[in-house]
Formats: sequence, structure tokens, C-alpha cells
Amino acid sequence: MSRKPFLFLSCLLLLLVGFSVDLGQSLKVPFSVDDVLPMLPRQVSWPVLNSFHSAVDLLPVFIGSLTPNNNASLEWKGACFHGNEARLDITPSDRDDPGLGGGLLHLKTSEAHSLTCMDLYVFATPYRITWDYYFSARDHTLSFDSWEETAELDYVKEHGVSVFLMPSGMLGTLLSLIDVLPLFSNTAWGENANLAFLKKHMGATFEKRPQPWRSVINPEDVHSGDFLAVSKIRGRWGGFETLEKWVTGGFAGHTAVCLKDDLGRLWVGESGHENEKGEEIIVVIPWDEWWALTLKDNSNPQVALLPLHPDVRGKFNNTAAWEYARSMLGKPYGYHNMIFSWIDTLGDNYPPPLDAHLVISVMSMWTRVQPAYAANMWNEALNKRLGTEDLDLYGILEETARRGMSFDELLTIPEQDEWVYSDGKSTTCVAFILAMYKAAGVFGPLADHIQVTEFTIRDAYTLRLFEDNQTRLPSWCNTEKGKLEFCQILGEYRMELPGYNTIDPYPNMNENCPSLPPYYERPSKC
Repeated sequence: MSRKPFLFLSCLLLLLVGFSVDLGQSLKVPFSVDDVLPMLPRQVSWPVLNSFHSAVDLLPVFIGSLTPNNNASLEWKGACFHGNEARLDITPSDRDDPGLGGGLLHLKTSEAHSLTCMDLYVFATPYRITWDYYFSARDHTLSFDSWEETAELDYVKEHGVSVFLMPSGMLGTLLSLIDVLPLFSNTAWGENANLAFLKKHMGATFEKRPQPWRSVINPEDVHSGDFLAVSKIRGRWGGFETLEKWVTGGFAGHTAVCLKDDLGRLWVGESGHENEKGEEIIVVIPWDEWWALTLKDNSNPQVALLPLHPDVRGKFNNTAAWEYARSMLGKPYGYHNMIFSWIDTLGDNYPPPLDAHLVISVMSMWTRVQPAYAANMWNEALNKRLGTEDLDLYGILEETARRGMSFDELLTIPEQDEWVYSDGKSTTCVAFILAMYKAAGVFGPLADHIQVTEFTIRDAYTLRLFEDNQTRLPSWCNTEKGKLEFCQILGEYRMELPGYNTIDPYPNMNENCPSLPPYYERPSKC
């Protein structure tokens, strides 16, 4: 018998022994049921935790922030160890920058309430999240080898490292996320990690393409409304897109749209363009500028051009499309509703080990670490779903419980295109394009019955709007002799877009669709 099944059965027996003790007897076992939850699979630990606690009880507990000031320390009572004390020291640099350095966190645990208990902690700054767990009463250390950048060091000196005590049943979830860590490395190792992750979890193939990997594009053959699908596979954005692809089922992680002006010049509209301040905003820039930036992108982007079908192009109102694009210029990327295009169902959008509990946990931690960021990412959107204003996450949870609704249910309420946030209408990269399609008449009479802010990138490229006759594709379009149904214009790996150009638009489209890997099956008209 392997170690994991043996451990599971042993813990299950311990649970049965614990539950079978007669409450009238004075016998006490040296553990409580909660103590063994860390050793159980998530599928077992979370239902048990749920039976003992409310959703609010399962949130991470904010202990405090550790700053590297002289003699500054935290003391608190944990779930297992009733005596805890911690401090943070700045350590010399292990990088070329002598002023950056790292940190060493000292944590002393004592006074365990049972022989088998443990405490699980998450340590967070706006630049990283790491975790550790403690079984024994002694002095422990946790090393931060290097701060990510000077800004993180400055943040830690001013605000410290935030410490959270986690529900013990979270250990299995965190352990199973270990293979995520290398995805964000801007190295060949990081790229290989992304490819391996997508092959393992999504069934992607990443077949090498024959040279040339870059097409020579004739702008005269590109038209307003033609869709650009981008897949990045290394570095910060590569790692982010890999996780986005995994949870949504999309085989691309970013999108943009082509526009022609009255003089025939080609432009690109994009939500998520990084400006000189590092802000992600909506822009319309010349094609040559966008293409040059794409070629210089060190995330190794793979790019496909998806031309609109001639019938769709025929009803595309270019004037209305430009009017919409100009009305959105300079507005921020749609962080407000980004996660809500993904979450449509109570449980069928979370690839294991993710679930709604983990979503709440992450929200709770970031609310403590970066309250303004949390408000931008989800608080406003959750308030709109409740019809409330200015409630923070904990107020939202209380109001949800008061209404007899679970937090899972709140997350599934569809986004509405007409919602206006504190910084204007909120559109992700793909919602910006589809909102432009709505304005341009692409959806016809269905426009009032489709919420494009509910669409993921996968939802967009599976729409039956694109060219389906390869003989009408431009001569420079690289379809690899019929292996692709669209034009791949950049990248060393053949792009895959499963379900491409197969689904006709319908009312309330994509408001209740599952997205579970590896097949991402969706029922008709979901």
C-alpha cells in the first residue's frame, strides 16, 4: 500500500475513534477532529470544516504585519499553538544589487493544545505569497532569499509582511498548487514549466511549427473587426495566462482587435495595454507600433489573426465601432469583472484543487494586504450583485448570509454590460472587443440579450463569426497547408483553438457554463 492511502485510512480510523467516544465518559483523546484535517484530502477536509463552521469562520485570520524594526515582534494565540512569537530581520543581498537583500522570519511556537495539531500560515506582501506549517513547539525560520524589487523592500520596511493563520484543511490545497510556482520565471525553465503545465492539465500539444515563425503581413488584407488571439508562455504574463487558460479552458490568454480608419490605415484596439506609468489601459494604436511591441515581447507570444466572415464583415458598422473605441480610450483594464466571466456555476468552474473557499481565502488575504486593490478587483462587483454600495468583503459576506445566500451563489450572478464602476465601464481584453462588436451591429437583434462581460476568451473564439473558407484567407496567411483554420502570424508553436468558430450566438449566452479540465465540456445554450 502506498503512503498516501495508508495515511488517509489511518486518519479516517482516528476520526472514527474520535467520534465513537461516549460523550458521557471522562476519557479524552490527545487530539480533536480538527487536528487531523490537514492530513485528509481536500474533498474530505472541506466538508468536515463546513459542518463545524460557517463560511466566515473558514476565512484566513489576519494576525498582523511583521516589520523589520528593532525589537518589533508579534505575539498571538494560534489554532494549535497557544503561544506564538515572531519577528522579521532584513538579510544581505544574494543578487548583484547590494541594496536589495532578503529577509529572515523567526517564529517561535509553544503550548500545543494536543499531540497531533498543527498551524498553517500564509505570509504575504503585494509582490508574493508564501506559506509554511508547524507541527512542533520550537524555534522556526522562514527565509525570503531576495525581495522581488526595490519597491517590495520599501513596502516591507514601511508596512511589513502580513501574517495569516489558515484553516488547517487548506494544507492539501496549497500542497497541490506547488507546480504553479515556476510558471512566472522569465527563463527557458519557466517556459518549459508553462508548456508542461498546459500539456498536463489541458491536453495541449505545442507542436513545433516549420520556419518562418513570423508572417509578412499585408495590412490591405486585414479588415476592421478582425480578431487577434495571443498566447504568452513565459515570464510574469506567461504564468498569469497559463493559470487563466487552465481555469477558463481558453487556449489563448490575451486578445486585441483590428480597425481600419477612413484613410485605410490599420490600427489595433486593445484593453490591457501597458502605458508608460505601468497601468493597464484601453488604447487604439497604429498596427506597426503594436506589431513592433509584440515582436519585442520577451514572453514569447504566439499570435493568430482570426478574420471575420464576409457576411459578418458586411454588417460591421465601422463608424459605430470607432465611436465605441474612442469612448473607452484611456479607461482601465476590466479588473472589476475579470473573475466573474470565469465563474458561472456553483462548482463546475473550479479545477481541483481550486474551489470557492480558496477564492474567498485569497480575497480575504488581499483585502488585508492591498485594500484598494481588493476594492478594484471584486468589492465593487460584489456590491453590484447585491444592490449595495461601499460594503467591504466582510460586510458583503454578512449581507450575503443575511439574505440566506451562499457566497458561491453570489459569485455566479451574471455581470451586466451596463454596470458602471467608479472608474467607468469595465471591460477585459475580450469584453472590449465583443462590446465593440455589439456597437457595430455584429450581434444584430440579440445585442440586448447578450452580456459580453460574461465571455471568456474561449467563449469569443468559439463564436461562429469568423472565416470558414480557407481559400479566402490572405496569401501570406500561414495555415501550414491546411492544418490551421485561421492565420497564425507569429510563434514557434502551432496554436490550438478547440471549438473554433462553431457556436452561433444565442440569448443569455455563456451565463451558466461549466469549464472543468481537461475537456472543458459545455452543454448547449448554457
